[in-house]
Amino acid sequence: MGSRSTETTRPSLFWPVAAIVIPAVSLLAKVRVTGGEKLPREGAFVLAPNHYSEFDPLIVALAVWRIGRAPRFMAKESLFKVPVLGWVLRRTGMIPVARSSSASAAKQTLKQSAELVEHGRGVIVYPEGTLTRDPDMWPMRGKSGAVRLALADGIPLIPMAHWGTQEIMGRYQKGLSLWPLRKRVDVVVGDPIDVSDLRGRAGEASALNEATTRLMNAITALLEELRDEKAPAERWNPASHGQKETGRLDS
Repeated sequence: MGSRSTETTRPSLFWPVAAIVIPAVSLLAKVRVTGGEKLPREGAFVLAPNHYSEFDPLIVALAVWRIGRAPRFMAKESLFKVPVLGWVLRRTGMIPVARSSSASAAKQTLKQSAELVEHGRGVIVYPEGTLTRDPDMWPMRGKSGAVRLALADGIPLIPMAHWGTQEIMGRYQKGLSLWPLRKRVDVVVGDPIDVSDLRGRAGEASALNEATTRLMNAITALLEELRDEKAPAERWNPASHGQKETGRLDS
């Protein structure tokens, strides 16, 4: 994968976590990563993957670690209050997300974006906010959380897609499908999304919608390559099908 960031080569709390997680995940999944060179080795980034299984974060974390960066996610603010877990989340630089009004959410986004740039950290944000509701597990309508972070400070916005995780843990499945071991999972990292023309309008809904559309189009195109299929012409919108969106981490 080329050079690695000091995030993975310098001793940190990630080391013992990786020592436990990587062998366990590698036993269940044979992960093949392509396009890893497109993820910056240094500095801030916002990585936006598709999401269709509860097992996805472990696959994405493994891929990012292999590429040479520390996998940091957005996590519900309430998790930071859990004993031990909250300490681990804070020490590893995870980003807390609160359910809040638009004004406070915008202020929080600016603060989080500035901190990413200041510390040169990347963050993984699921732009769909929860598992896709699309019947065939294509990316559904995106939320603006990922693009808000990226636009606030001109942080690279990078799409990612993966396929195969559903063979280990299907959508809403209870428990793992353990046999056969080392099921193939393909992960691809795409080129950064060009949103430079929208940065001066980061507070406008139209700009956020346009940036989100570009991001979801890029993620879908990557997934089409992995699946060797064409996605539906119209992206799934849960609200149009009477589905409630839960588990949202972005607005």
